[in-house]
Amino acid sequence: MRFLKVFTKQHQHPLTEPELLEAYRASGDLRLLGTLYEPYMDAVFGICFKYFKDDNRSKDAVMQIFEKLVKDLRVHEVQHFSSWLHSVTRNYCLMQLRSAKVFVPIAEHTEEALEQLAGVDSGETDMFEEKQLVWLEKCIATLSPEQKLSVNLFYMESKCYREIASETGFGLEKVKSYIQNGKRNLKICMERNG
Repeated sequence: MRFLKVFTKQHQHPLTEPELLEAYRASGDLRLLGTLYEPYMDAVFGICFKYFKDDNRSKDAVMQIFEKLVKDLRVHEVQHFSSWLHSVTRNYCLMQLRSAKVFVPIAEHTEEALEQLAGVDSGETDMFEEKQLVWLEKCIATLSPEQKLSVNLFYMESKCYREIASETGFGLEKVKSYIQNGKRNLKICMERNG
């Protein structure tokens, strides 16, 4: 991937991957982050291309993910960089694709999951009108990206907290918070809109 070989190896770096992570976290030196990221750029491009099916968009995503890492790695304690980077890349692509859509079509969700999310018992299904589903979609669109992703993974894909934390790179407590706050925000939004 020659389009982004900004960090060409002029000499072999003596630090291991965990040492590079720690050194970057301590110093913020972009050369260290570049050395860490460079071996994964082809894989990141491949993942992006799988989602976007567009060469230029995938190249841009490789650069934008690097920019995201500049901030995220200063904040998050990452133990296994390759698996964490894979999750970050996949989630970045999904968020880009989702943000291109204003609303997620109802057909993508099971009615049962939507009812559970809106707090409707299965016995009340007859009372759960199409209008409420439309408002639920609109309310989901108002959540923060972290809440939206966590709520979607929890309710629509039936993932547990640990799976969500692993896939997103969010801490376990953050995942619980995003889901609880997201559900509360959805309830408030739904109540406001009848």
